[in-house]
Amino acid sequence: MSDPIRIGTRGSELALWQANEVARRLISLGYDFQIVTVKTTGDKRHDVPLASIGGKGLFVKELEEALERKAIDIAVHSLKDVPSIIPRQFALAAFLERADPRDAWLQPDGTPIEALPAGAVVGTSAPRRRAQILARFPGLKVEPIRGNVGTRVNKIRSRAYDAVVLASAGLTRLGRTSDITSLFSVEEMLPAAGQGIVAIEALSDNARAIDAVRRINHGPTEVAALCERGVLQSFGERLDCYSCIAVHATVSNDQVSLRAFMSDYDATRVIRADARGRDDVAVSEVSKQLKRQGAVELLGVSA
Repeated sequence: MSDPIRIGTRGSELALWQANEVARRLISLGYDFQIVTVKTTGDKRHDVPLASIGGKGLFVKELEEALERKAIDIAVHSLKDVPSIIPRQFALAAFLERADPRDAWLQPDGTPIEALPAGAVVGTSAPRRRAQILARFPGLKVEPIRGNVGTRVNKIRSRAYDAVVLASAGLTRLGRTSDITSLFSVEEMLPAAGQGIVAIEALSDNARAIDAVRRINHGPTEVAALCERGVLQSFGERLDCYSCIAVHATVSNDQVSLRAFMSDYDATRVIRADARGRDDVAVSEVSKQLKRQGAVELLGVSA
């Protein structure tokens, strides 16, 4: 029998769900596995806004270090947490089929966002959610919120916030759809690049691990993921933890529909772009539209 595939993951309930889903699919193909839990900097620091200590890449860094040490064979991530540019020694080797990419509105009294009074406090850790909320409802206050899904839900139940916005996919995976008041349409709240997608990372020279996870890869999701990340990558190193950017792709009959949202941090200036075509054409066109509308300058202001 060959050695088990060591699956690296964060220790949160959602991260463990994702790792075990990867394990379940590998088991169905005859592979053995071992779950290895890695504590990340992002998990250790809940006392400050995530963006102020390096952003969501802090959920990935220690897992990549474990890959380099060969302490694990693969790392399982929420794709939206993975920086748009990763070091060359790593590869995003496979993607599970995308779950619902939409954002969910959680309000303990069932009040819709448009009915909240001016000054009501909405919690979200994502600059792109903050910007999209403020663009539509400038009278609301949007404040950072940290912690796992359960912690955030408890914060609205205790009235520390009037409402929070979370990814629908995570709530669904944890069996918490009853906490959802409503779902934002993609038009109302464009998702983060990679939202709803579980990604599997490996060392680029680990052929055994890559061959295994390619067998559970979902092709259309991979195309969507690479298109969304392609738009981010077109800005090189200009994106940072405070960048308000959202990108979403849908794939049908080898055609990609791709749209993007960008703004400054306070949503005083908003730009949008969309295109349809082959994957490379759609990425190029959306990137060009954003840049023609001043996206590079906007990022300079946001930084």
